[in-house]
Amino acid sequence: MELKYALVHEWFTPLATGGSELVVKEILNHIDADLYATIDFESVNPESYLYQRKIGTTFIQNLPFVRKGPQKYLPLLPVAIENLDLRNYDVILSSSHTVAKGVLSSPQQLHICYCHSPMRYAWDLTFDYLNNNTSVIPDIKNILARYFLHQLRQWDAIAANRVDYYIANSQHIAQRIWRCYRRSAKVIYPPVNLDRFSVEEQKEDYYLTVSRLVTYKKVSLIVRAFNQLGKPLVIIGDGPEMAKIRQLAKPNIQILGAQPDEIVEQYMKKAKAFVYAACEDFGIAIVEAQACGTPAIAYKGGGAKETVKDIREDPAKGTGLLFFPQKPAALIEAVNTFCQLQDRFLPENCRLQAEKFAPEVFKRSYLDFIDQCYRDWTGIDRLQNEDNADLN
Repeated sequence: MELKYALVHEWFTPLATGGSELVVKEILNHIDADLYATIDFESVNPESYLYQRKIGTTFIQNLPFVRKGPQKYLPLLPVAIENLDLRNYDVILSSSHTVAKGVLSSPQQLHICYCHSPMRYAWDLTFDYLNNNTSVIPDIKNILARYFLHQLRQWDAIAANRVDYYIANSQHIAQRIWRCYRRSAKVIYPPVNLDRFSVEEQKEDYYLTVSRLVTYKKVSLIVRAFNQLGKPLVIIGDGPEMAKIRQLAKPNIQILGAQPDEIVEQYMKKAKAFVYAACEDFGIAIVEAQACGTPAIAYKGGGAKETVKDIREDPAKGTGLLFFPQKPAALIEAVNTFCQLQDRFLPENCRLQAEKFAPEVFKRSYLDFIDQCYRDWTGIDRLQNEDNADLN
């Protein structure tokens, strides 16, 4: 029997071009699925891989000022996702970091969720959003915002139980899924397009970071460290912290803003090292740098612990250095250590490490897991039907 698939993602906008969207793109390369989201502005974008694709949306699509993302309507997102009618599908695949996993399904439908993260607004970053008064939190008094987030956590915990099987994009996220939902998850790393990058052995005298300039990415931490080090640093990226970063940076730091892919690739290939200070769910940019043969200096937290081999722990195959705690002094120490050990880093080791996260690896692991889940689920369903028949 040919199964009918639905794939549900949070939202599609010109600004939503991160790792979760790359996972959706890769899934669609291998599974013929109908696509759904809370909003869609990419199917009318001629430059998007979703151009002219039919995408089911919700009432959020028609609300004002939603083109840049529906986060301002966060209180309405659970209601919106629950109003997607997916009754005609055999298998529901969700790609979720906010509400996509909360779609309603019947006992006859299998739901497998690729979880990029439990909802950050409701869990790990609650106090960051409250203290920074970001646009994600409704423009209401603080006490009401706290009550809303409390309600959102309750909905999220309930919605988590609508999923039959979880996939996590890293061991770090698998641990968070267990902590928030008490559900186990299969770790399948997201695909990284390694074909974009080639190894460059001749490096130039600068360090590089590529990141959105938002608070939790900790780019200001990197700037403070390099202000003290005095070493050349190139920053590529844009975001609400741009003005703060420009004001903070000393002349040894070059801020390029957002750049096209080909420029990013050139800087990654020639950088002495790639620097990253955020606690990422996975951290695709760190893998991309290693694909260029460029070692990474990254915060020892989140996905970086799984994507970077610290040369102090693996001298033969090391691909970078991990620093802790998440403070400028620790990064300064790591950069100084890197300067002492830089001749030991081999570009081929960095590339081999990156190849563990190639699209082919994702394809094989994801499709095998979907197949195994369906066989397990239909077996459980059959046994339950047999048990019910015996009772009758």
